[in-house]
Amino acid sequence: MSKVCQVTGRKRMVGNNVSHSNRRTKRIFAINLKTKKFWSESEQRYVTLKVSAKGIRTIAKNGLDATIKASQDKGYVGLV
Repeated sequence: MSKVCQVTGRKRMVGNNVSHSNRRTKRIFAINLKTKKFWSESEQRYVTLKVSAKGIRTIAKNGLDATIKASQDKGYVGLV
């Protein structure tokens, strides 16, 4: 599975390590991704999502069902 948040759509970023002598080498910035189970009140079951820390905060703010619906509209998550 790829490391993509199913709520926000965030992926890894690519950048440079810069040494003291200003040499640049490629590196990646990984996101803070967690596999987490959430209780869906409408479906009466647990839903497992791969979410970033920002995605967890979004679910806490807007609610699970509204967040999943918005993510499906944007194409970040398939049918859960």
